[in-house]
Amino acid sequence: MSIVDTRTPDPKKFIKGATGDWEIVIGLEVHAQVTSNAKLFSGASTEFGRDPNSNVSLVDAAMPGMLPVINEECVAQAVRTGLGLKAAINLRSVFDRKNYFYPDLPQGYQISQFKQPIVGEGEILLEMGDGEDVTVGVERLHLEQDAGKSLHDQHATMSFVDLNRSGVALMEIVSKPDLRSGDEAKAYLTKLRTILRYLGTCDGNMDQGSMRADVNVSVRAPGGDFGTRCEIKNVNSIRFVGQAIDYEARRQIGILEDGGSIDQETRLFDPVKGETRSMRSKEEAHDYRYFPDPDLLPLEFDQAYVDALASGLPELPDDKKTRFIADYGLSAYDADILIVERASADFFEEVAKGRDAKLSANWVINELFGRLNKEGLDLGETPVSAAQLGGLVDLVKDGTISGKIAKDLFEILWTEGGDPAEIVETRGMKQVTDLGAIEAEVDKIIAANPEKVEQAKEKPGLLGWFVGQVMKATGGKANPKAVNDLLKSKIGIE
Repeated sequence: MSIVDTRTPDPKKFIKGATGDWEIVIGLEVHAQVTSNAKLFSGASTEFGRDPNSNVSLVDAAMPGMLPVINEECVAQAVRTGLGLKAAINLRSVFDRKNYFYPDLPQGYQISQFKQPIVGEGEILLEMGDGEDVTVGVERLHLEQDAGKSLHDQHATMSFVDLNRSGVALMEIVSKPDLRSGDEAKAYLTKLRTILRYLGTCDGNMDQGSMRADVNVSVRAPGGDFGTRCEIKNVNSIRFVGQAIDYEARRQIGILEDGGSIDQETRLFDPVKGETRSMRSKEEAHDYRYFPDPDLLPLEFDQAYVDALASGLPELPDDKKTRFIADYGLSAYDADILIVERASADFFEEVAKGRDAKLSANWVINELFGRLNKEGLDLGETPVSAAQLGGLVDLVKDGTISGKIAKDLFEILWTEGGDPAEIVETRGMKQVTDLGAIEAEVDKIIAANPEKVEQAKEKPGLLGWFVGQVMKATGGKANPKAVNDLLKSKIGIE
């Protein structure tokens, strides 16, 4: 299959070398564990964190005479993912045997898909934040079974094998070589993980190994022929992917500029040293001796099956962002933050229901998300509910409390809980809107600071000092707009 270069060389992405500019070419093969209760070809549990070898059936252990039986839910999840990637769904696909030996692959082969995958070409749109949009092609998505896990640090002289993961359904999502920097690769993985989580087809927990990436990296003269690629296996962190690409690109450039050549090989990334190292020579398809699995018939379904799955898809991130901007008047930046996780988008919409959307977004993003991040908590662990935060927004919007008092109220909600309106009432936190009371405090501050009054007439920016003094004198309860207007009138600032 010939590879078509779809990107115009961008000098901003070039790497400066000793002999001139170089361009990185990156393709990603993402292995995403399918969210399902049972494995791809057996009824064994997929629950994470169980004792070693407790989620293993006779099929997973490759006992003689055991035959695979396809899990329809895994098929449905793959189709849903393909639809979410705007990809072609193949109504007929074939399972193949990919032959290779590892201690954690009991069958001595992996059931995968080679020439006829379940999902064909699709695309993912990246918004890089600098006004640049990048469309990354998806070459294919195929289903395959995962291998087990070899453990080499449990015993001084022996290696152990945990087969809990053996047979778990994987979606291998293969991108086209359309990425040109580590930042683009990280953005691609982030966007792909968001789509998978919205769809509910993979939890995307890279720290648990349920999503991991093989990173193909090559370098070339800008716009030239593709170079020889090296594959960095099983990178389990988006941050590490960026680091691995940057190191590997410079390693290859150094070799080429010294007159050497790149060996096509598989490499590993060492996050401690921040470098890649050789693992083995890169295998080609013929090395695996692919052939159709004789125990599995071709997988066939009709368009009605695909249409039924399509009708049940949730609103996806790009569509949600467009709606948040159009319906709520949010900035693209705020919308991007809110849609990263489906739960955060849902939380915002609950807060904003019937309320000022921009004010709601500010409180969700700046106060709630900021506090959760500071405390190292997930949104599911928030002590402030959407209803409570919405109640706080109502009190700010109708002028019952000022922004400063609202921050104090948020702290009470975070540490003690309760109903926002009741807290404000019982603790005397209402904003002072009585112009007579505010004017009395303004007059006191002006009378006590005649020199600053004269300075403020020359430099109106000093008005903020007076506002601060009045707010301090009223315990932050004075209406800031009323304070500002009174000060301007009395000092004579237009």
